[in-house]
This record gives sequence, C-alpha cells and structure tokens, in this order.
Amino acid sequence: MNDQHSKIGSIEIIPLPAFRDNYLWLLRRGKLAAVVDPGDAAVVEDALAAQGLDLCAILLTHHHADHVGGVAELIARRDIPVFGPAAADIEGVNHPVAEGDEVSLDRLGLRFRVLEVPGHTASHIAYLAPGLLFPGDTLFSAGCGRLLGGTAAQLHASLRRLAELPGDTAVYCTHEYTLANLAFARVADPGNPERDEWLVECEARRDAGQPTLPTTIERERRVNPFLRTGEPAVMGVIADRTGVRPRDSLECFTALRAWKDVF
Repeated sequence: MNDQHSKIGSIEIIPLPAFRDNYLWLLRRGKLAAVVDPGDAAVVEDALAAQGLDLCAILLTHHHADHVGGVAELIARRDIPVFGPAAADIEGVNHPVAEGDEVSLDRLGLRFRVLEVPGHTASHIAYLAPGLLFPGDTLFSAGCGRLLGGTAAQLHASLRRLAELPGDTAVYCTHEYTLANLAFARVADPGNPERDEWLVECEARRDAGQPTLPTTIERERRVNPFLRTGEPAVMGVIADRTGVRPRDSLECFTALRAWKDVF
C-alpha cells in the first residue's frame, strides 16, 4: 500500500492532498466516486474532471473548516447525500448520522457503520467498513488529534475503541503528520524497534513523494504511543517528565497529550 492509490475490494481509494497537509479521500468505483472530508472543493472538482467521475456522496467526520469547507460548492450543482455527525451543526448535511447508524453507498457497493469517537471534537464520528476506517482527526499514524472541544477521557476511550478493531483494518487518516508524530514517539516511547522500522519506511515514502497512509490498526497498536499509554515504558517516561507516576492509562494519556501539544 505504498503507492498513490490503494484498493479495498473493488473500491480504489485515492488521496487528494489539500492545504498544507490534509488528505481528502476519494473513493472510486468505475465512474462513480464519494469523498471524505472535502475541505477544498476545487481539489475535488479537479480530480473528478481529470478522471471523468461523477460524485455520488460526501462523508464528513467533524465540523472543522479544513474538512467541510468545500461542501457548499460541491452540492451547489449536485443533489447528493451528505452524511455528517448529527450532534454537530454542519451546513449542507442532509443525512445526519450517529452511533450505530449505517451509511449505505449502494452505487459504490459500500456500507459503513458509524462510530462516535469524541475527543478531538465533542461530536466527532468515524466511518467503518470491513477492512476500512476513516477516523477523521481522531487517530493519526503514531499520533492522535488535539483536544478541540472534547476531553482527554473521551479521546482516550475513543482511541481504545479503535485499537480493538481488527488489526488488518486500513486506516485512512486525514493529515500527513506521520513523521512529526514519529519524532515525538521516539522520546515518548523509547526503545521501540517497530516504531523505528516504520520511521525508516515513512521517510522513504515521503522522499519519493508518496503518502505515509494508509496505516493499519495493528501497526498503530505497536508504534503509536497514544495507544500504548498502559505500557510500562511510556508510563516511565511520563513519570520521569512529571515527577509523578501515572496511576493508570488515562492519566498517562492525559499527560502525554498535553506534552505533545508543546513538543
């Protein structure tokens, strides 16, 4: 999965770089497409035109402008479903969804289950299909989102939930933060050889102009310090930094997230 496109069954998943480090994910089957978190309409329109695609659906994970900023323009000339979190007031959403709802993209042959994963925002959702996860800004490779509306306890619980998904689930994160996250992981979780192997691979991908994504749940269990806050090595680093050993994984996570904010 180290080229520009990847496939899950008959669905081709194409990263559309936008802004400084966003990925808008285009799901393509034949001449039909859906897009996840289209913050920039022009990027999506250019891809559709270049590939001769018809846009048939939009999926939104949360309300931040770099994820929803292109919706109004994209639906101005199309009558298509726009799925988004029911708990957020997002202009253009005509199919609000919540925990356990099913999103059926019948024309693409795709069905997603909606997971509520608050923390980055209070109303954040993710879309899960067999072997495929769009987590928005909840989970990054070797990292996680900042607390911008939710709580550390919420984000910790959301990440633990995602970590329990099948290990081979491909994770299509929405930002190219991997190298920066791995730099933090090297000090937060020292002596992790699998993390170092992933760093070497990601550096090679970026040198070749390729995304570091998708990652997998299994990889993140092994390299992501925010999924490893119950591990003695990570707890020990937090104890050394703060002078107080965390009583549990949540205390460790809370201190780790606050440290990453200023790293």
